[in-house]
Amino acid sequence: MSDVSTTPLARLRQRPRDSATIYTVLVVGALLWSFPLLTAIRQSVAHGGFGNYWTVLTGEFNQVSLIRSFGNSLLIAALHALFVCAAGAMAAYAFSKIRFPGREALYHVTLIFLAVPAVAVIVPVYYITGQLGLFNSPLGVALPEAALTLPFAVLLLRNYADGIPDSMIEAAWIDRAGHARIFWHIFLPSTRPALINLGALAVMWSLQDFLFPSMVLKDAGMTTAAQAVQTIESAFGPTPEQTSQYFAALVLLAVPAVVLVVAGLRFITQGITAGGSKE
Repeated sequence: MSDVSTTPLARLRQRPRDSATIYTVLVVGALLWSFPLLTAIRQSVAHGGFGNYWTVLTGEFNQVSLIRSFGNSLLIAALHALFVCAAGAMAAYAFSKIRFPGREALYHVTLIFLAVPAVAVIVPVYYITGQLGLFNSPLGVALPEAALTLPFAVLLLRNYADGIPDSMIEAAWIDRAGHARIFWHIFLPSTRPALINLGALAVMWSLQDFLFPSMVLKDAGMTTAAQAVQTIESAFGPTPEQTSQYFAALVLLAVPAVVLVVAGLRFITQGITAGGSKE
């Protein structure tokens, strides 16, 4: 295993001029990305102050409540993450630790679906959702989201699982442990960092999804935070105070995703780069 201090990035950071350039680029990039959010915060308190946040948080606009939309988004995101982590972990265990004919071919076929865009499955998803009676249901959104995320989950978890020593699995087999026991007691604990990373990404992607909620959720009471940005726009007039209230609503709707990224940043970065112990 190569020493971390000899990596190209580490060598760049050891040179003062290059290190200053790197941090300058990062700071400029951060300012550019944060400018829209800072602008929204400034506009939200320009007329009416911080009371605008309480007004939009406790009111309903076009029959949409921000608090209820937060709850809808978090429920769908939790279901999405649960389905993706459960199915992805089982698939990764099979592709990494179980030898069967056609394993690599099936794995590569699974990865091909990474190239399928969401818009390409709108018609079949709409048809299947209607057949299953899942319109205006959190499952109707979480299931297609999970289907599109699953190929990435298999790629991430299998790459991580390949770093788990086969000797651990062989020792469990000698102790007469079956696949279920090995998966639950050895595989899942060993892949916990990658699972946390996958779960955080799945929740973040679900909170930002606008396509499937708009297609499946027709009831105003089921509106998600991503939908609410557009749904409540016509409820605010052109007056300066109402404009500030709309910006306050936009800031509040962005809070869950921002909090998630800040809280899970350590797990996201570690999950991408970490691997299991090597023999």
